[in-house]
Amino acid sequence: MKKIKPDYDAEWQAHYADMVLTPAKAVSQIRPGQRVFIGPGCAQPFELVKAMTARSRDLADTEIIHLLTQGDAPYATKELADCFRINSFFIADNVRDIIQEALGDYTPIFLSDIPRLFSSSQIPLDVALIQVTPPDSRGRCSLGVSVDIVKSAAENASLVIAEINPNMPRTLGDSFIDVEDIDVLVPVDYPIIEVDTPEPTEEIRRIGEYVAGLVEDGSTVEFGIGRIPQAVTEFLKEKKELGIHTEMFSDSMIDLIESGAVDGSRKSKDRNKVVASFCMGTKRLYDYIDNNPDFSFNPTEYVNDPLVISQQSHQIAINVALEVDLTGQICADSIGTSFYSGIGGQVDFNRGAGRSPGGKAIIALPSTAKDDTVSRIVTRLSPGAGVVTTRGDVHYVVTEYGVAYLHGKSVQQRAMALISIAHPKFRPQLLNEAIEAKYLRPELADFEGKLQVGRPDFRTAYVLNDGTQINFRPIHPTDEDKVRDLFYALSQETIYYRFMSRIKTIPRKQIMNFVYIDHRKDVALVGTVPEASGEEIVAIGRYYLDEKTNCAEVAFVVHDAWQNKGIGTFLLKHLAVLARRNGISAFTAEVLRANRPMQHIFNNFDYKVTSEPHEDIVSYRIEFNP
Repeated sequence: MKKIKPDYDAEWQAHYADMVLTPAKAVSQIRPGQRVFIGPGCAQPFELVKAMTARSRDLADTEIIHLLTQGDAPYATKELADCFRINSFFIADNVRDIIQEALGDYTPIFLSDIPRLFSSSQIPLDVALIQVTPPDSRGRCSLGVSVDIVKSAAENASLVIAEINPNMPRTLGDSFIDVEDIDVLVPVDYPIIEVDTPEPTEEIRRIGEYVAGLVEDGSTVEFGIGRIPQAVTEFLKEKKELGIHTEMFSDSMIDLIESGAVDGSRKSKDRNKVVASFCMGTKRLYDYIDNNPDFSFNPTEYVNDPLVISQQSHQIAINVALEVDLTGQICADSIGTSFYSGIGGQVDFNRGAGRSPGGKAIIALPSTAKDDTVSRIVTRLSPGAGVVTTRGDVHYVVTEYGVAYLHGKSVQQRAMALISIAHPKFRPQLLNEAIEAKYLRPELADFEGKLQVGRPDFRTAYVLNDGTQINFRPIHPTDEDKVRDLFYALSQETIYYRFMSRIKTIPRKQIMNFVYIDHRKDVALVGTVPEASGEEIVAIGRYYLDEKTNCAEVAFVVHDAWQNKGIGTFLLKHLAVLARRNGISAFTAEVLRANRPMQHIFNNFDYKVTSEPHEDIVSYRIEFNP
């Protein structure tokens, strides 16, 4: 990155003297009944807003159009409700109360669609109040920290009034407006509003870690608004060759870039550029993006276009939700009937990432609200709650308890996946409600206490001699079909060695006993490889603890096509690590005398191994303690 000092026109006030007015004189041109757009985010033109609010008695029935705005909104009060009618595309703290009291309005719409509302005159704009940099030597002003829908608003408003602020960062990209396309210039000089991201809680960090685990090297990432997307950046610093194509840029992404994880070299579009639509953060961020050629700030109609997003290889979309039901419907803009935020770019990026080659659309949320008294994963959305992302659009849902993949899954599979990542105290209730709603089979009530997800630190990986990586993770309640597929892929010899019986079929109840475990007394790991539908299970290892003896019986099976590659030995070693960590003193195992490969694994194990042959089997004991 090599910054070049902006070539601002030092004499711009003299060169454009006939356009320069004070804030009060500028807003005197606004007439009652007009529709006024206010620049969003941290680019809200405060002096113009204050001057307009001071004229409230003269501006009856003025409609205020805006997106998410930071700072004060002096026009959004009960006393001024007859003068200023709020119509917001995204609800911020400063206007939430008045909208929830029905004294203001909310227009739910995809962020990518807003510019067409202006250009088609479906929402014609009479006035646009914006904030820009001083003009450069060519007469170009940068829209700075908010390009998003501001460019379209300025291009379509009948009257454009711009604060010219030397503190506004000069962002590069499709972010400029010609000074001649502005009608009134208002000199101001105040700091750009700063927004601090709160330190993430441990709960939020766990969610961030799970989300980061879905991001592969070479991916291009979008970070939505909120603490969770920002917390993800902490866990991406060891990644390589990441790109960024996001509507919002924040301080946390600077650390990610400076860690070396981001270079944009594998982006399909805008290679080597960080693409954003707006930013909110601190002065550190504003100084960082100022005239920075590594950044390309572009209007919403480009950044949020699902077609553009889908053309980006391995695009990852990270967005948040307020509530999700067991069928996968995502509520993100309301709490019941109370409008809380907005649709924003969630659907734009969710759909774009879902169609991106290798892309992933992720919705993240804490499992509970109100100090763990309310579950955010629910059988049915709260009455009045709006669906932002439909059950047909949802892909990944992440909480602090794990990851649920829903796309292409049945309602039963979705319900099980979501219950397993809900807060443990709500899982029994959700299970019973799902059975009552006919989402799940009645017999699943027998497994009420076993809808668990294993700890993330159980995960590991093993690389074969040919470079293939086998990923090991705890078995999951949604693995029922995959476990069944593995069984029917095994040869009769492997089945006989594992089950000591020449069974042709496996009862569904037995598969369920494999899958639904408590991950404390019973630990089960699966080895997986990627496939078109997600992953294929090629190995299963498990131990069963006898609490009376503090010994655990261990067993495992490997798909025939993956045998003799060291997978069984690695799986046994990892299970032993977990068992020792949990204070278990020994493993026991029963092996058929004909099963020479399995005997070889045990006989060559690193711990003290004793064996006792019997008529058809060999009994093994592996001691962990000296």
